[in-house]
Amino acid sequence: MSLICSPGLDAKTVRTPDGRTVKPPAGWVLLPPGDPGLTRRVKAAGEHWVVQEKRGRKLFSRGVWAPAATIESLRTDLVAERSTETYAKRQVTAAARRDKVQTAYVDDFGTAVRHFLGFHPAHRDSADRLTLAVTAHATPVGSGTVARTKRIPVEDRAEAAVIAWMRHQTTAYDSLTIARVKGKRREVRRMLAKRSHELLASYRRGDAPSANCPLAKALSATVTETPVT
Repeated sequence: MSLICSPGLDAKTVRTPDGRTVKPPAGWVLLPPGDPGLTRRVKAAGEHWVVQEKRGRKLFSRGVWAPAATIESLRTDLVAERSTETYAKRQVTAAARRDKVQTAYVDDFGTAVRHFLGFHPAHRDSADRLTLAVTAHATPVGSGTVARTKRIPVEDRAEAAVIAWMRHQTTAYDSLTIARVKGKRREVRRMLAKRSHELLASYRRGDAPSANCPLAKALSATVTETPVT
């Protein structure tokens, strides 16, 4: 039987979906997260309890409870498998494939960001810098940013990533004290997003930035690299 539960009152208990605090069966141990290959095999082997904890809108794995004998047997098998030359070659091939996919995605995302910006030719350098900054921040694997989701088109991801970058780099958002009232943070984000869109519009028109332009200041602090085309 598999069960999805949450952490209990201590390290030896879990909370079931119906709210009960229980102890795992005798002879079971907790396999901590960190080895996806072993975790998958343990889940496929039979009875187990998955421990998950929700923080905000994100769900975090806290490990899998399963029979100790099962975990140790599968771990031994996996260690032996991972020590073979065949496994090493598969890992190299898989890594090369992931790198290729990641490189292609970074290029596609950078193109989407540049298209969203649509800056006037007079601001080409700013477009280069902003594209690089947003892409570098948003695309790393495991970053958890909106750029890594596949639930929305890449064009929408690019826009959301630009606005998120500007919220942190061109506004006082990170130092604001926001009341812990439902919907208040979302309201503040909408207000700041409107300002960011207005600022971007001025760059699209080709307006000269003011002496205190927050975007110009933020971009001046970025490292100059080869522009994303």
